[in-house]
Amino acid sequence: MLTKKQLELLDFINKRMMRDGVPPSFDEMKEALDLRSKSGIHRLITALEERGFIRRLAHRARAIEIVRLPQPLADATPQGFTPRVIEGDRVDPPQGAAPVEAIHASEVPLMGRIAAGVPIEAISHVQTNVAVPGGMIADKAHHYALEVKGDSMIDAGINDGDVVVIRETDTADNGEIVVALVEGHEATLKRFRRRGNAIALEAANPAYETRVFRDDQVRVQGRLVGLIRTY
Repeated sequence: MLTKKQLELLDFINKRMMRDGVPPSFDEMKEALDLRSKSGIHRLITALEERGFIRRLAHRARAIEIVRLPQPLADATPQGFTPRVIEGDRVDPPQGAAPVEAIHASEVPLMGRIAAGVPIEAISHVQTNVAVPGGMIADKAHHYALEVKGDSMIDAGINDGDVVVIRETDTADNGEIVVALVEGHEATLKRFRRRGNAIALEAANPAYETRVFRDDQVRVQGRLVGLIRTY
């Protein structure tokens, strides 16, 4: 049996991972649950891990994987849910946890590097293919992968060297993490915000400023749907 706060946190993590492909930061969890400090979040995370609902992956304090959901949340989650953050060097699940179902992999083209920092020139040719869980690409849209360079999205759980899985689209809702082509030749991975006739590309690292462009200077090339990390 989970407490109200434990259930609220698990629901918040699940929804954010389904939306963004990565877990929320501890600051975002604290704000969502209206707690005064992150120590309360640490206690809730520990309790959820001990009860077998989540697991924290080796060597990464913020790498969280949902192992199972209580029935009310499972019923509200789209069928075919699978963990959206794929990590190397996994630890064994807590004793008594339900096993994670096998993930059917599909191949998508790895198109090069994408900047999570100052925009770098986009690489548009296929370097190789990478295998990703089929649940990330359940629809018929075209998908591709990019290697992340930089740390400007670290508070969204996206680290330098990660591989992001992108669903190709030219539209985005406010708050979504997108691949944005800036002024026709530079690509960057940022959170998208439309403000009237301007577009703001927000970092998830206080060391980086939000950059604002005219809407004709930015073209969305895809939306983040998953992340692959290897140690």
